[in-house]
Amino acid sequence: MLDFCRKLTGKKAKAITEAVVEQTETQPEPAAAAAERRPRRTNAEYSRNDSPRPGRPPRERYDNQRQDGSRAATNTDRPRYDSPRPRRDTSNLGPKLNPDHQSTVLPALRVISRDQHSISRKDISPNALKVLYRLNDAGFEAYLVGGCIRDLLLGLIPKDFDVVTNATPDEVRAVFKNCRLIGRRFRLAHVVFGREVIEVATFRGHHSGGEEEENIPAGVRSDHGQILRDNVYGTIEEDAERRDFSINALYYSVRDFAIYDFANGVEAIQQRKIELIGDPETRYREDPVRILRAIRFATKLNMDLAPTTAALIPELAILLKNIPAARLFDESLKLLMAGKAFDNFVMMRDLGILKQLLPQVHKVLKQDSEGKMFSLIANALQDTDERVAQDKPVTPAFIYAALLWYPVELRMQTLLIESGLNDIDALNIAMTEVLDDLVRTIGIPKRFTLVVRDLWSLQGRLSKRAGRRAFKLMELPKFRGAFDFMQLRAKAEGGQLAELALWWQQFVNADDAEREELVLDLGKEGVDVKRPRRKRKPVRRKPAADQA
Repeated sequence: MLDFCRKLTGKKAKAITEAVVEQTETQPEPAAAAAERRPRRTNAEYSRNDSPRPGRPPRERYDNQRQDGSRAATNTDRPRYDSPRPRRDTSNLGPKLNPDHQSTVLPALRVISRDQHSISRKDISPNALKVLYRLNDAGFEAYLVGGCIRDLLLGLIPKDFDVVTNATPDEVRAVFKNCRLIGRRFRLAHVVFGREVIEVATFRGHHSGGEEEENIPAGVRSDHGQILRDNVYGTIEEDAERRDFSINALYYSVRDFAIYDFANGVEAIQQRKIELIGDPETRYREDPVRILRAIRFATKLNMDLAPTTAALIPELAILLKNIPAARLFDESLKLLMAGKAFDNFVMMRDLGILKQLLPQVHKVLKQDSEGKMFSLIANALQDTDERVAQDKPVTPAFIYAALLWYPVELRMQTLLIESGLNDIDALNIAMTEVLDDLVRTIGIPKRFTLVVRDLWSLQGRLSKRAGRRAFKLMELPKFRGAFDFMQLRAKAEGGQLAELALWWQQFVNADDAEREELVLDLGKEGVDVKRPRRKRKPVRRKPAADQA
């Protein structure tokens, strides 16, 4: 205060300074306050472990527990580090199983203790651990489940961590302020931590109970056996029975750090086998997307489909037509943009799934299974897989442009023969028809279909390079994508298209002077031939007198 007053100038500052000094001298420090003040500790006292300091060693926070569960009152009650620590009782930390539940689907439960598996909390997302601990503290059961446990056992890095609990979505929202509820078919809770979202689901039950909520059935099935609404809640045994594959029926608890294997999932991982839980036909009818998930897991994890799991796929693939188009688009992204696009495509072709998802592609491939169309698709998908492996950006528009180019070209040729349209009009009509058919099956958003149309439209313009056209084409936003697509076509077709691709490769890599020379060397090549315009006969107008 005195230093502050000294910095001021004028009579007012002087008066303030004198008042502060007088008040300090006339008011002595209370004796009680002086007695309570402790002397400063020396460095030696701070370095001693037995000095009474306010903080505690990190390990004492976990050791400072009585045997009866209460917190110790003094330092003398804490166990010494040289004495053996009491063993934790984990007898009541497992899942609360229903003794009356007799499962005809699942084998005997196998509990894999911490010393028998390789999963550590250091490999788990801290936010997922927060969700587990907070739900347990609130009196609920909570487990990590599914793909994250499978990937950790395989030595892979999980893309996300899913939590399952016996708390309902409303109860989860009451525990977490950063929670939002989503979904109508499957009601889920999303606990948001910045960019990371931890998905929390309630134990699923069977649909025989007929539960209702606000006069709306909690579980609804279609005539084909497909689950349309699945907000029926149950126990952990029923939830394990509702899981799709045995490798996903694995539950990890942070209370005893054990894995609860309900369907011999660990054995299936060791045998590299993808196997459905329960009757395959019933499970595929409940959710036909499991057909695509089986293929994706087999290629992603380098596993084989079990014979019973693969046998009914060609017969039941037609059920995919009952899936909403938007959901099929999400599943197609997982199949085509996760680094295993080519393997997934070949597996879908062999199992007869292309006939349901991409009927136009299936029709052309049926006529020429190893021709230029398969070569173009294979090159595009393999190039996409390489870019994903190198962590480069990819877009579904490029993949669908490669998948549907030859169906569009075939339809364009048909229109040119039947209707006599010009090339541009025939191409536009063919593009619209093919994309409309695809969007009805796979709901590709418009932001991607517009890019697909641009890539296709530029294929014809790239052959016209005379004058300043080549320079103007390079300035277009979609030129690079169209040029890459033309190079893939050149690999599949060869001939004049390969020569055109080579010219554009030289043009792109050259400087301005070299580009001018490349254009001059073309001569009349690359100039689009204009048809002579038909002269119209002049209209003879009648005189005004005759009109009257």
